[in-house]
Amino acid sequence: MAVDSFLGNGVLWRWGLCLVLVLATFNPSGFSYYAWVMGGGGALPMRVLTGIVLLAAYAFVVHATWESLGPFGVGISVAFFAAVIWVLVDFGLLSLDSISIVAWIALVAAATILAIGMSFSLVRRKLTGQVDGDDVDG
Repeated sequence: MAVDSFLGNGVLWRWGLCLVLVLATFNPSGFSYYAWVMGGGGALPMRVLTGIVLLAAYAFVVHATWESLGPFGVGISVAFFAAVIWVLVDFGLLSLDSISIVAWIALVAAATILAIGMSFSLVRRKLTGQVDGDDVDG
């Protein structure tokens, strides 16, 4: 199994799309849905429509992640990334004084957890050869 073909089957695409979703919703740069709504810019119907689109995307992604990983898997994923941040702080590579950097790391971690959930069936099938009961290949 070549790494290129494995990652080319959508894992990186899923991660990129989850990252765009998370960062479009909120990020410390000020260019996000949250900043847009809190700043009062744009017409109200456009803000509502954008919020509904984001909510629908989250409903799809979070549901797929929860179904794929389950509560235990989601918990382990969150614990893993929390521990990574803790290690970075403990080694002095990350300062909690820089809330913006911690926020960026947390946002990337959240997108990564969502992407893992979206890709878990694909990864499991590639690594073990087992197919989930709801996998349908035509």
